[in-house]
Amino acid sequence: MHELSIAVELVDVACEELVRLGDVHVDAVHVRIGPLCGVVKDALLFSFEVAAADTPLEGARLEIEEVPTTVWCPACAAEVVLDETPRRRCPVCQTPTPNVVRGRELELVALEVTDVHPDR
Repeated sequence: MHELSIAVELVDVACEELVRLGDVHVDAVHVRIGPLCGVVKDALLFSFEVAAADTPLEGARLEIEEVPTTVWCPACAAEVVLDETPRRRCPVCQTPTPNVVRGRELELVALEVTDVHPDR
């Protein structure tokens, strides 16, 4: 289950950012994943809880934005969202569409934090 190693890396990167942010509590970690990145969402959610245990991120939510696979169709001269990721044909004109524009993402995009000492 490579999702655990990915979750550990997410926790490590987030903890590095916490050093810069100062005295804050992490409420949520926001990530963006595409279907072509090879990550199973439920496995990542479970793995994040395990990886975050005994770290400053313990108890934080992992918020996952799923990005659809989007390709460039040369025949339509447009970006199109694929209905079926494994089938790389434009759903409009059926032209083969090997140029993936989105869908490979695995990105930490934001930390949702609360100031621990708001009165300072």
